Order: sequence, then structure tokens, then C-alpha cells
Amino acid sequence: MTTIESNASTADWELLWAQGRRYRRLDDAERRLMDEYLGPGRGRPALDIGTGEGAVARHLQHELGYRATGVDCSPSAVALAASQGTGPGAGPAWQCLDITADDLAALPEPAYAVITCRLVYRWMDDKSAFLNRVRHLLAPGGTFWVVTEVEGRRTTTDLALLRLGVTPVEAAILTAGWSVVRTADLDVLRCYALRP
Repeated sequence: MTTIESNASTADWELLWAQGRRYRRLDDAERRLMDEYLGPGRGRPALDIGTGEGAVARHLQHELGYRATGVDCSPSAVALAASQGTGPGAGPAWQCLDITADDLAALPEPAYAVITCRLVYRWMDDKSAFLNRVRHLLAPGGTFWVVTEVEGRRTTTDLALLRLGVTPVEAAILTAGWSVVRTADLDVLRCYALRP
């Protein structure tokens, strides 16, 4: 098993979630892009990495028809996701799992038609190792959906906020080695639909 480092530890994320920290909400524009780029799930498995409060996993499950699993390294985030309304039918499965360190065999499926990673990629120190783990889990013909802030898009002088975006080099690492790379921009965010 390969373990990779992220520049925010599991303990850091747990502390933030336990203290009530919340992150950018999933909005209608982002939902529409997911619908367009990911398409109907027809019961196929989907994995939401860094699920947080679970909005992406719930959208995949209830709106697109995937059989979603949301994972997060923070027990407080997983508990929050599980406590949210589930909508019609069965809700997503929730699992506390550190995608950078835990055994991937602990996941409920060996491969996923869709893997999502919203506002998480930026925090991976070893982005290549993280992407290798994702590729290992992605089913043939599957889609890796990444939403991340892009450097230089914020209009602020706050250095803490300016460093939230991925650099051009980090974006190049993300898009290298995929046969299909599609992107769409939303204000400070860029959405990537990547296929092997």
C-alpha cells in the first residue's frame, strides 16, 4: 500500500469540521455541469473523495442515478454527511477513509464509473501519487471529475485566499496522461472531466 502526504493532515481536517467549518456550497451551475459531463448513472458505482457534508455524493445518487459512496478522512464530516436529508430512496454510503493513506480495498467497490474530487486536489502534496490511486479505482471508460480553484482568479490581496488555487504546473500534472480532458470554468473554479 502506498501512502502519500497531503499538506493538511487528517487531524487538521477533523478539527476544522468538528469546529463547524463549512466550505463552498454546491450550486446550480456546478450541478448542471456535473449533469452534462457525467451523465446518467444507471446504478453504476460512483466515489466522492473528500465528501465533506455530502452534497456531491447525494447529487450523484439522487439526481444522476449513481450508486454513490462518499469518503472523507474526517469522522465529523462523515457524520454530518450521514445526518443530512437523503431525498427519495436509499442515500449514498458514507465511509471514513483517508484516500492518501488507507487501504483502497476497504472501499465497497473495486472500481468506479465516476470518481469526484471537489476542492480536494489542491491539498495533495504528492499529486502524482494521488492521481495514480484514482486511476487504480477508475473503471475503464470512467470519468474523474475534479473541481478546484485556479491560481490568479481571486481579486483579493489576502495571501491565504490567493494560495487556494492550483498553479499551472499542478494543473498540468492533473491533466497529464488522460486521453480526454474537458474543462469548464465557474468564477474562481475550474471543473475537469478526465477520462483514461
